[in-house]
Amino acid sequence: MTEPPEPDAPAPPRPPVPQPVRVSWYLWIAACVVMVSGFGYSLADEPRVVSLMLEQPRDPRVTAAQVSAGVHASLWQFLVGAVVFALLFLLFAWKAQDGTRSARSVLTVLAGATIVFQAVIYPNWVKVAACALVVAATACLYLPGARPYFPKLPKR
Repeated sequence: MTEPPEPDAPAPPRPPVPQPVRVSWYLWIAACVVMVSGFGYSLADEPRVVSLMLEQPRDPRVTAAQVSAGVHASLWQFLVGAVVFALLFLLFAWKAQDGTRSARSVLTVLAGATIVFQAVIYPNWVKVAACALVVAATACLYLPGARPYFPKLPKR
């Protein structure tokens, strides 16, 4: 007959969150606010975006009203996408504060995707600032003071 499993020993206390990881958390928060603001700024600057789109070569069957409606819809979609990315940033940055190595990896991939989209989709100075904050927040997670906080998984 097998014995019931013994209760697990208490987990060893977590080391304190290193300064670079803590700084990264605040940079992620700032990046989220600035990124969403950048897409909000694009939405507020819709007439300029529409005029830029109308200057581009297009099919003559597409009217200015259709271009305007398409830009309006796409700006709202990008704003919603920015909010979703901001929530993902906050979720994984929170997990990174716990020392979760995979959260750091996910943040790195999300940062790369964000930089590409920020630079391609109606760039403005606010989005450039968001990119700078994203790069700084990601870099903090890889500083020498933060690396030991994200241990490698043991091999099976």
